Amino acid sequence: MANVPTKRTKDWNVISPFQELENLQREMNRLFDLTFPRLGETDTTLLGGQWAPAIDIYDSKDNVVVKADLPGLKKDDIEVLIQDNILTIKGEKKQEREVKEEDYIRSERFYGSFHRSISLPSEVDGSKVKAVFKDGVLELTLPKKEEAKPKQIKIDVN
Repeated sequence: MANVPTKRTKDWNVISPFQELENLQREMNRLFDLTFPRLGETDTTLLGGQWAPAIDIYDSKDNVVVKADLPGLKKDDIEVLIQDNILTIKGEKKQEREVKEEDYIRSERFYGSFHRSISLPSEVDGSKVKAVFKDGVLELTLPKKEEAKPKQIKIDVN
């Protein structure tokens, strides 16, 4: 019983599980307060005020396709770079200024600059990338180099 927290009341050792639950609740509240600040407080979120768009990457027969969710942005707000087999998507989502900050009841949408860098497979031909931006989704089609595409080999039967 040496590892069980106890609370000394007069001359009795009393196990206090409710005190431990209160301590746990207090610690959880502290962690949530650090992670999700209340309205009007300074920004101490885990990302330091920055956000990162959600992305999907998948491999098709001839291409590697990257899709990034960028709602509320215009194509002029987005920059796409490929250098040394690293795809970088960056830009900035500006906050709407129609509503004053003190009038917000809750604000959960992210604003500010973003930056995503993704290592590409060496078989991608970065010079032939196609980019389409529609309905807040950026879709990049990165063609594979010819030598990287799967080739079917015919087998002769003797």
